[in-house]
Order: sequence, then C-alpha cells, then structure tokens
Amino acid sequence: MDPFTIIIAEDHPVFRQLLRRELQAITDAAIVGEVADGQQLIDLLQELTPDLVILDISMPCLGGLEAARIIKEQHRHVKVLFLTMHKNPAYVAQARRLGAEGYLLKEDLDEALQQAIDQIRAGQTYISTALRME
Repeated sequence: MDPFTIIIAEDHPVFRQLLRRELQAITDAAIVGEVADGQQLIDLLQELTPDLVILDISMPCLGGLEAARIIKEQHRHVKVLFLTMHKNPAYVAQARRLGAEGYLLKEDLDEALQQAIDQIRAGQTYISTALRME
C-alpha cells in the first residue's frame, strides 16, 4: 500500500517537531511538507497534493479555519485534520461545516493520533473523545 502522505501546518516549531516524531512512528505515513502558517500551506498545496493536512486553528497570516475552507474549495480530495488546543464546541462545529474529517486535541496526541489517521484514511471522521456530543 502506498504511504499516506501528510503536510503539517503548525506555527510552533517545538510542537511541529514533536508531531513529526509521532507521525514517523506511523509506518505507513509519509510527511511530504511542513509549514508554519496557513498562507504557506495554501501556497504549498499548489505544488504538492497530500492525502491529509494536519493543521492548527491558531496560526499567523491565515488561520486554520480559513485555510481549511480554501483547501476544501480548491483541493476537495485532501483530507483535513485539525490538531489544536481549542476545546470550544463552536470550533468543532465550524470545522465540521467546513468539511474537516477530524478534530484532535493536542492533549490527546500521544494516545489518539494513530486512531484519528486510521479513521480518516478509512473514510470516517474523528473527533477527540472529550468533544464528542452524544
């Protein structure tokens, strides 16, 4: 099976490095790009077509929600996983309306990243357990 290609969009370099290490432990995932803001992400998507973009909501130049809107308009096949500290249900709802396939809290990274990617890759959605509405 071909590797599941991923671009990371995260403005904090230390967290981006941590995320890269976590993703490298997923044997069938390949990081094809990294950017520090939403505008760099949109620019990079003119050159690369990953399977998944992992992005934060709070980023300089162009926030994650606006970047996701553009991605879903211009690159419908690219899946979007928000990885954020924001627990606000309004953000989750907005991410879902924009067509994001996942919403993972940074605090759940260690135990849920693999599950989130597996579910998204299988055509399902993933929402961090603490944010799921019954």
